[in-house]
Amino acid sequence: MKQTITGAEILMKALQNEGVKTIFGYPGGSIMPVFDALYHYTRGEKKAFDHILVRHEQGATHAAQGYARVSGDVGVAIVTSGPGVTNTLTGVADAMMDSTPIVVIAGQVGTSVLGTDAFQEIDLVGVAQPISKWSYQIRRPEDIAWAVSRAFYIARSGRPGPVVLDFPKNAQVNSAVWEPQTVRCVRSYVPYPTVDEDKVREAAELINNAKKPFALVGQGVELGNAQQELVEFLEKGDIPAGRTLLGLSALPTDHRLNMGMLGMHGNFAPSIKIQECDVLIAIGMRFSDRITGLPQNFAKQAKVIHLEVDPSEIDKVIKADVPVVADCKESLPAITKLLKKGSHGAWRESFAEYDKQELEKVITPAIHPTEGPLLMGEIVNAVAEAVKGDAVLVTDVGQNQMFAARYFHFKRNRSLATSGGLGTMGFSIPAAIGATYGAPDRMVCMFAGDGGFQMNIQELGTIMEQKRPVKMFILNNNYLGNVRQWQDMFFGKRRSFTEMMNPAYEKIAMAYGIPYMLLKDREDIGKAMQFMLDNDGAVIIECVIKEDANVLPMTPPGNNVDDMLLELHLD
Repeated sequence: MKQTITGAEILMKALQNEGVKTIFGYPGGSIMPVFDALYHYTRGEKKAFDHILVRHEQGATHAAQGYARVSGDVGVAIVTSGPGVTNTLTGVADAMMDSTPIVVIAGQVGTSVLGTDAFQEIDLVGVAQPISKWSYQIRRPEDIAWAVSRAFYIARSGRPGPVVLDFPKNAQVNSAVWEPQTVRCVRSYVPYPTVDEDKVREAAELINNAKKPFALVGQGVELGNAQQELVEFLEKGDIPAGRTLLGLSALPTDHRLNMGMLGMHGNFAPSIKIQECDVLIAIGMRFSDRITGLPQNFAKQAKVIHLEVDPSEIDKVIKADVPVVADCKESLPAITKLLKKGSHGAWRESFAEYDKQELEKVITPAIHPTEGPLLMGEIVNAVAEAVKGDAVLVTDVGQNQMFAARYFHFKRNRSLATSGGLGTMGFSIPAAIGATYGAPDRMVCMFAGDGGFQMNIQELGTIMEQKRPVKMFILNNNYLGNVRQWQDMFFGKRRSFTEMMNPAYEKIAMAYGIPYMLLKDREDIGKAMQFMLDNDGAVIIECVIKEDANVLPMTPPGNNVDDMLLELHLD
């Protein structure tokens, strides 16, 4: 028998129909009917969801992102209208840049007062349209099931991304017949282009004839669950590979063909050798400016093969000689099937001399210093060794992010949540909360600078209330470190408003009931690691870091990718 129920309850059933288990949210006036319905679906016989009350709506979207990144499922946030939803927009934009599937459902004033500047009214559809895959206003309860199913289909398919649903109050309280709906296609939207066999053959031929092939692995491999297909492709072709920031856990750190990270603060060898390869295979990535340096001089000598599910990325920055527009899950095995067994020993070994230089000049001093204040690199390395590559890494943005990316170890896929394209400070704490729900069986290690930690510090309340086991490391150098580094390098050492006065983090930790340790002496690093491992729940370990340490190597902005500095001389 068909049920006639309120729109708010239809929403609950529609979310249940999409397999949603966890919702991050914050109630308010225009979304109260939904939260009233949610009450019954979070307890008792109807229990279907865990609702996580965050402390700020931005936290809801970042938590949804963290959940999505490590689980592969769609993250969900429910908030109210006006400032409630505008607070989510940074998270929506972040998810768009980093291809993260989330659905944000926001309350809205009733349709009868739309356009009158009613209390907490905002044109959400208009505001969200440029920074989301789809934004839509649900005006009738009859449209809820369809809209929700369509939203999840768009969010998770093809190149994933955020979807925003604007939900006027009348559609929440009015009634309609509940009928489950499943959207499997959207007119004019082709999420998974068909593999072009001719392009596959062209790609395979180029690789088979290559003397110096090089692969650049992006997050698309993770999003397409093509990690095994990637390994088979690389191993059959004997192709050395670099990884983008968001693609770090797509290939195990210790894999023999893993040559390190590309980017402004990436590894030295791949940044040099990418300018020598004769065939460049870009796999599930976009050519961001942090990867390419000056695009006109990026890998000019190479034939470029670009494997990408989103056709809009083809030729956007770097011209592809052979574009293979398809999901990596399909394109990689199709090419692998046509590959000859490769052997590029001399080419692979040519990376070693640059690795040696970086090891001597950068890595060893960064992770094994013998004197002076603590360094970010040695803390990250100590944590990485303690967790043995099995943990999920969550970072904030800034120097902490770059050191973490460089020195954390990855054995398992979907092991990283960080803000790549948008570079959102304050990302780490809520994203780490989401990650504990997305990967409940794994340890979540979080690194933040003192700046980023304070941007969403209120989410410690969520950690406290929900007892989330986040291992938090505050890398405290009393500066906005990345900006300070640029000021020292490019602005005559004028440290304009980058020095920070910090609060007593011990007292903050105490207020939230989170175990705390201050780490300031090198000989206590082992004790700090044991403190992390011995506590089943959340911990905060504040690390007193050298104030003027710099992230190296570095390709200065406006330079070629191989114009990488191993040392800075700023005196």
